[in-house]
Amino acid sequence: MTKTILITGATDGIGLLTAQNLAAEGHTILLHGRSAEKLAAAAQKVGGNTQVYTADLSRMADVQALAADIRNNHDQLDVVINNAGVLKAPNTVTKDGFDLRFMVNTIAPYVLTRALLPIIAKDGRIVNLSSAAQAPIDVAALLGRKPIGDSAAYAQSKLAITIWTQELAKELPDGPAVIAVNPGSLLASKMVKEGYGISGNDLSIGANILREAALGASFETATGKYFDNDSQRFAQPHPAAMDDGHVMGVMQGITDAVTALS
Repeated sequence: MTKTILITGATDGIGLLTAQNLAAEGHTILLHGRSAEKLAAAAQKVGGNTQVYTADLSRMADVQALAADIRNNHDQLDVVINNAGVLKAPNTVTKDGFDLRFMVNTIAPYVLTRALLPIIAKDGRIVNLSSAAQAPIDVAALLGRKPIGDSAAYAQSKLAITIWTQELAKELPDGPAVIAVNPGSLLASKMVKEGYGISGNDLSIGANILREAALGASFETATGKYFDNDSQRFAQPHPAAMDDGHVMGVMQGITDAVTALS
């Protein structure tokens, strides 16, 4: 049975390859990107039944408009893959005064997912891109009140999305499943090339596990879990994700950020 699948950050890298693979299986693919020009090129590469949605995830108004557009056009989504991410940028402060890395990697996917929940199938899946790089979150940095370096912001934002994955899963015992996935370290994405100056490993390592997380039987009962593709198994995230006080502080920080931005 074919599915309707949203993939954010799908104009290059793992997102684009995952979209190509899923479209080749006959699924309807909703491609998101920041650039209309890049989206048009991506849609040509992906082919099949593909729709495009332009939004800058560093801007809350764009995130909300993206969710509204998708809800207007679709009665049901089967899978949401929150793939968009940022490691480095010329300006790391958004127009709203928040940290760009936390906004794109943590806050925007949280807002988008919650806004789309009414149309996500109960037997569907929400797949959140985590990372092997995880670190305890400085909530002041998450709220844009404290400057932070690229690597620290990335690692903290990836633990933060892993934390809200497990917390949202607790809220949704009847589905959809909410799963965090480290697709593989240092894959050959633009982010890795720009961030570390290396070509990286085969992108299909990441695209294949995202396909499995989205549709495969091995993830059917994986809600709230974290899959580490480096070890190719479900694993424990950073210990801070098991610290109730830390988790509570992070979730309150995300809630405060959403309130301030709305």
